[in-house]
Amino acid sequence: MKFIPKTLDYTLSPYTGLTRESWLEAGSYMLEGIFQHIQDFQDPVVMPRKETRITYPHLWASEEIQKTQRTAEVFEGLTRSFFIAAPMMSNLPELTVCGYSMAEYYKNQVLRVCTKGDPLYVGTYADQQEITGHADPFRAFQQTVETCALVICLWVSKKQIWDTYTREEKDIIADFLLSYAHENTVPQNWRLFNMLDMAFLHMEGYPIQKDVMRDHAQAILNYYVGDGWYRDGHSFDYYSCWAFNVYAPIWNLWYGYENEPWLAEKFQEQSNRLMETYGDFFDRDGWTNMWGRSNIYRNAATSAFDGNMLLRDGKADPGRARRISSGSLMQFLGREDFLYKGVPTLGFYGQFSPLVQGYSCAESPFWLGKAFLCLHLPADHPFWTAKENNGTWEKLGKEEVKVTCLDGPALCFSNHEANGETILRTGKVVKQPGDEHGMWNYSKLCYNTKYPWESVPRQSIPAEAAVEAGHAPGAASVQEPAAQGMPVLHVESQQYVLQDITTGSFTKANVTFWCGQREGVLYRRQFFDYRLDRECHWTQAVNLADFTVPLGVVRVDKLRLHRCPVALTLGAYGFPDNGTEIVEKTCGRARAIVLKGRDALGGEKQLAMTIYDGWQELKLLRSQGTNPDSERSIILYASMERKKQYGYEPYVLVSQVITKESHQDFTEEELFPVQEITYTDPEGCGGYGPVTVRMKDGSVKVVEYEGMEGRMRL
Repeated sequence: MKFIPKTLDYTLSPYTGLTRESWLEAGSYMLEGIFQHIQDFQDPVVMPRKETRITYPHLWASEEIQKTQRTAEVFEGLTRSFFIAAPMMSNLPELTVCGYSMAEYYKNQVLRVCTKGDPLYVGTYADQQEITGHADPFRAFQQTVETCALVICLWVSKKQIWDTYTREEKDIIADFLLSYAHENTVPQNWRLFNMLDMAFLHMEGYPIQKDVMRDHAQAILNYYVGDGWYRDGHSFDYYSCWAFNVYAPIWNLWYGYENEPWLAEKFQEQSNRLMETYGDFFDRDGWTNMWGRSNIYRNAATSAFDGNMLLRDGKADPGRARRISSGSLMQFLGREDFLYKGVPTLGFYGQFSPLVQGYSCAESPFWLGKAFLCLHLPADHPFWTAKENNGTWEKLGKEEVKVTCLDGPALCFSNHEANGETILRTGKVVKQPGDEHGMWNYSKLCYNTKYPWESVPRQSIPAEAAVEAGHAPGAASVQEPAAQGMPVLHVESQQYVLQDITTGSFTKANVTFWCGQREGVLYRRQFFDYRLDRECHWTQAVNLADFTVPLGVVRVDKLRLHRCPVALTLGAYGFPDNGTEIVEKTCGRARAIVLKGRDALGGEKQLAMTIYDGWQELKLLRSQGTNPDSERSIILYASMERKKQYGYEPYVLVSQVITKESHQDFTEEELFPVQEITYTDPEGCGGYGPVTVRMKDGSVKVVEYEGMEGRMRL
């Protein structure tokens, strides 16, 4: 059952109605879902497991490894559920859920997992090395991640739990924490886990190795790329926000301001820099985009606002921060499919295995509990007392788009007032060929807050089965490949797929270089099957050049091929198919297909894809089980073929994808916004020179691919 807040105040919170009391109700809702599965006070937080093929404990692993993984799961369930329970009990010290005192339960469980000989003992770092028989001195363990969650929650609930332990009990917990604090970690955001372990121990009077602390802190600082973002390993994703920009401010508070003032000042400065643009990363409803790894953590992305407000001089707008935090909270808790037996699914909305990674277990989604850390802020804090505001969205004109382009992390996000959506375009992506998860999470051409990414479409539904299932057949001229008896090309949403016509093999772009924005056009380059062991000029590629329109994005991309014959496809966003009207329209040489339907919650949806120069076909493909929002989905896609090895043929591919959250018909100008496309070369193929795109609204975009080679960045 979805969460329905009982306490609403639209005077203080005109956008969401949610107040501090509403958040406390949401916390109770989450805890009740967890504790209905705790049959005995001594039982750990191990939840029902719907998915068993990908997540750990891995059924295919050896018995010893499974034993270690079950131990890690116990610790993960404890500490991540503690993210919700700790701020709840700090506000409601006598809180009881399903008959259990939260303070007594977590006090007991924390001590048990740290006590050698207890059945729930999760082991020190040295114990883990011995259990696994792992000779690698640089091995890191999942427990390091969870120790950080543990110390944060012990700090939040200090009066209810930590202060009630005896000195002997505190020493047991401290010895356990020390074993992970000073041992090996992963050289990326994990360093912050060690830093907070040490900082907590230092606050409580335990000796730490300050040179190790300083080494970790300087490394974290050097992951910074600008605009408030940090590089996580190689990638950029929400770890920059729910790890770097939450843990670093807490570290400042616990340790940095007093012991490392220069470093603390830099972390504060960088958090404030993030706040300058981070609000525009969310859409008009405050929704979080499905992007990057660990999407099962959902609205944990809003915890960066809370992190900033812990700083001595945080600059976040409290009214905007709460509006986004509450909007994103309801994005997920307001859905019936969010829970499985009372516990968040391993998905973005409902269960969705394509996004799940092997480092997760059934309890991993409780990382979203970091969003509840805002309840640690007192009731009179501006986060709770300021009137909600919608920042940028209150200032945009009806057809206006605000574009924010950050070169450091290679992120370009646009706020579209006409449909309330935020579209993210990314760069600086390097994934191994064949890493489908990596490409879905990082190298889609666009990520849209209202159209979560779709995985590889499964076999299309035959036309007669579609009719039986209640799918509108649409215009007679719209033919699906399966209905035509034609082979279905490989298609993916918001990705180019290159297929060898001779062999049938296909490849996707696994590397994206960032070339920045000029005169309103964003430039990137994607390589297909990029490998470091060969010269990149032997790699098929496409130069990406795109710009925004009120309802979406126009693409003016250029092929850079060296091997033919090939076919190329480009998919639009995956569209939820719960009874879809399909209409085809034309305007001169341009062609569009419009999809009109509803999402899984019954909300009105509409999407259109338009093709201009370069493309030969515009079709659709039905799929099942590949869309996070809906069991059935449709992907519109464009296709073309290049048959000659060499020859001066069209290079430029012009297309558009637009969306709206209503059934109000797209206008002719919205569907076909391009007035004229002019090429420099006399053949009109776009082989060289600028391409000028004149729009019907009078604006002009000049696309220049020359010079991209010198601006590519990773």
